[in-house]
Amino acid sequence: MSEPGTPVSVPPPVTATQRSVLYAVRRRGEATVADIADALGITISGARQHLLALVDDGLLEAGDAARAPGQQGRPERAYSIAAPAESLFPRAYGELTNQLLGFLPAAAVNDAFQSRRDVRIDAARARLATKRTFDAKVDELARILDQDGYLAAVERDADGTVRIVERNCAIFAVAGEHPQACSTEIEFLRAALPEAEIDRQTHMLAGAHSCSYVVRRRDVRRGSRTM
Repeated sequence: MSEPGTPVSVPPPVTATQRSVLYAVRRRGEATVADIADALGITISGARQHLLALVDDGLLEAGDAARAPGQQGRPERAYSIAAPAESLFPRAYGELTNQLLGFLPAAAVNDAFQSRRDVRIDAARARLATKRTFDAKVDELARILDQDGYLAAVERDADGTVRIVERNCAIFAVAGEHPQACSTEIEFLRAALPEAEIDRQTHMLAGAHSCSYVVRRRDVRRGSRTM
């Protein structure tokens, strides 16, 4: 919980286009100039201009992109969200929530997180019940998370691996103070889609650019897992 008098970092104002750039970067974790130009339908020079301006404002960080196998020449620049930009993304009033939870006994805090989880499970199951296929249910679960402010999407690899990737943590500030926020989050995912085994692969609180979850369909007949 913040102490009285602690300075609050306020990001500079951004235009609608700059906000779109920031969201496009967030959705990818890291993005190149070409990624942003393609995502927003703008020119390479326009994308570069916006990215460099956001770096100058301290809202983006720039580094070298990972090289593809056999790639020659200078590496591309990759851009990621800088700490001062975090407050521009949905946070569900984290500081206020932490303050209010600080007035409650530990048992009541646990009950609050579990009640939130259970309500979300019931609502998600009702929506997923309208979907006939496993893939459609995974897509709908990601859509629910996206609507909750997590900037979530489904990624499907060529080898069949399926992930739900959250590029924004809507409860980041709360999770930093209360680990139950993260534990009930993965409990929610597993309970909402019980026909899948879901394992966390990356974690924003551990310094990753996203929280990602590998989703494997259960093989009920054999008791094993399939992608």
